[in-house]
Amino acid sequence: MHKVPSNEDEEGKENNWKGRNRMAKKHTPLRVPVTQGLKDIYAMDMHLPYQAACAGSFSVTGFSRLAAAISVVRCALVQKNTQIPNAVETLDTAINLLVAIRRRGDSTDVWEITEDERPIMLAGIEVAEECIGVLDVALLAQTAATLFDQMAGT
Repeated sequence: MHKVPSNEDEEGKENNWKGRNRMAKKHTPLRVPVTQGLKDIYAMDMHLPYQAACAGSFSVTGFSRLAAAISVVRCALVQKNTQIPNAVETLDTAINLLVAIRRRGDSTDVWEITEDERPIMLAGIEVAEECIGVLDVALLAQTAATLFDQMAGT
């Protein structure tokens, strides 16, 4: 038997088509803002090693935490294309200083931030803290994972 299309069949097809189009729309990813707790963790990972360095008890572990925190914030800012004046430049200066500190620490086994280097490092820490609020949790986690993978591969 041949079925004659009815208005109900046409409406059903139209509703089904609309439903598929709704499902096919791209949704913007959910942005989860950085919480105060995560800001505090980053602050501790930067300030505690810095304070230890000022007190003469800087360690490789402290150096690594400080370098990782500043590097993650800097790379996340670049990925997000954030236009915060001088932020990336200030973080780059702090990272370049950390590279020099690492070279010095690797060759002498003395891990320290000298008196002359402290204002540069403190400026980098302060900028990283100011900028973390414009980022989101997923971006920070993805950036940290990417940097970790890059370091593990070298």
